[in-house]
Amino acid sequence: MDYYKLFFLFFTVSINFLLLISSSPIANTYNYTLPPSRPVTPDYICKFTPYPTSCKSLLPNKTSNVYDFARFTIFKSLSQTLRFQTLVNKFLHLGAGLPKPTVAALEDCQFLAGLNVEYLSSSLGSINATHSALPGWKTEDIQTLLSAILTNQETCYDGLKSTTSSSWMVRKGLFAPLANDTKLFSVSLALFTKGWVPNNIKKKLVRSVVLERGNDVDHSKVVVVREQVTVSQDGSGNFTSINDAVAAAPNKTMGSGGYFVIHVKAGVYEEYVSIGKNKRYLMLIGDGINQTVITGNRSVVDGWTTFKSATFAVTGQGFVAVNITFRNTAGASKHQAVAVRNSADLSAFYSCSFEGYQDTLYTHSLRQFYRQCDIYGTVDFIFGNAAVVFQNCNLFPRLPMNGQFNAITAQGRTDPNQNTGISIHNCTVRAADDLAASSGGGGNAKTYLGRPWKEYSRTVYMQSYMDNVVDAAGWREWNGDFGLSTLYYAEHDNRGPGSETAKRVTWPGYHVINATDAENFTLSSFLLADNWLPQTGVAYTNGLI
Repeated sequence: MDYYKLFFLFFTVSINFLLLISSSPIANTYNYTLPPSRPVTPDYICKFTPYPTSCKSLLPNKTSNVYDFARFTIFKSLSQTLRFQTLVNKFLHLGAGLPKPTVAALEDCQFLAGLNVEYLSSSLGSINATHSALPGWKTEDIQTLLSAILTNQETCYDGLKSTTSSSWMVRKGLFAPLANDTKLFSVSLALFTKGWVPNNIKKKLVRSVVLERGNDVDHSKVVVVREQVTVSQDGSGNFTSINDAVAAAPNKTMGSGGYFVIHVKAGVYEEYVSIGKNKRYLMLIGDGINQTVITGNRSVVDGWTTFKSATFAVTGQGFVAVNITFRNTAGASKHQAVAVRNSADLSAFYSCSFEGYQDTLYTHSLRQFYRQCDIYGTVDFIFGNAAVVFQNCNLFPRLPMNGQFNAITAQGRTDPNQNTGISIHNCTVRAADDLAASSGGGGNAKTYLGRPWKEYSRTVYMQSYMDNVVDAAGWREWNGDFGLSTLYYAEHDNRGPGSETAKRVTWPGYHVINATDAENFTLSSFLLADNWLPQTGVAYTNGLI
């Protein structure tokens, strides 16, 4: 797609919208319960965004409705992203003139900006096709994409900031545009939310009953298969490497056409696998946990960005993995070292294992589901800013380095309008063998349910078993009082010696919730799973148990 031609097309459409803006007066007093088509001033609507001053400077000084204001800011977001993409490319052309860590961070920014162009183009195309409401599932799609755009922006910024040797030219040239564009993206998300998701109405369950699809699913009977190939190290299959099989998959397929299935036979595959955005509806099936193993050892200490340290990275929509172990063997001393980075919308992992230490599983963005998986790690070993549900999984904190503590989650929500968060449902939290064998279950190495990596961090544990490895306080601060009043941490109906809430933290953002509130974080409500999970063949429970 020629995004520059698309830019000028949307510019023309946007100008037409501005010419249609009404100048009729509005009432002086009312709260924001009016229909989104009701005219409002920029001064008024901007009060409902995280950056009112920036919002007012962005919007045309005319009265309009929220729909048109949202269209205008999303269009402007697209144009600014194209500008930023060009700016990053200019710095990358300096090549040898920049330190290696800076180049790596810039490459991440280039990749993420490309995703943002695609997500904004898709969002703008959808909302330009209507002058009013959208179907609920389409609203959810757009809010998810606009949430991911902010996540991608934050990832770019974090990568550049963490490269201490980063060129002053890069910092001076990119940090200001990053900050300004982040505010623009936040305003766009807020206006979309006010127009198409008024008052943040709670999602309705797709079905009113609890549905259990069973623990074992015969994929040959349930899943529609487009084509199947085999990877085997002994040469008996179609390919000897996973990457070669991925390269052979068709591009930009639709889910209705079925999955391209790659059966990876038992073996230890020492390769770094990357499944791009063009490889949609790809299913990777192994021969079992610890039988089919994909392993690597990249880490931040060895010069990789956290984003690029992943042994296995996936961006293609509709990805499914079954019966595979993913490892990063860099070890605790190498700090951030990702086993899997998942940026794939509507993706699912079933009966898989994730093994690492710090930052094992990077649930980066969009909508994800994990069922009957084992996740091992130490510091922040489940992190990121996806809308993600873990169900019937085992979370195994390991023995960290001396002086470290374990944080199971570090959720990265940066904006109150993002529909992201971590939901841990009917899982088990238990010490891994090395931690259990150490003095007192880890000596001085305490284990916490999570800590607020970003200001609006959101994590919920419900109907899960917590062994005594969990510290009585439950949760750990990140840095002083950062995020403690803006985060949302909650527990509901958990069991086990580590689940007692009497001595939990007393932060404003921590809650013990009832079943009604917990329903908002079930698969049906949080991920609208009944709309997409059945085609994967993955077992799931769509409500509370």
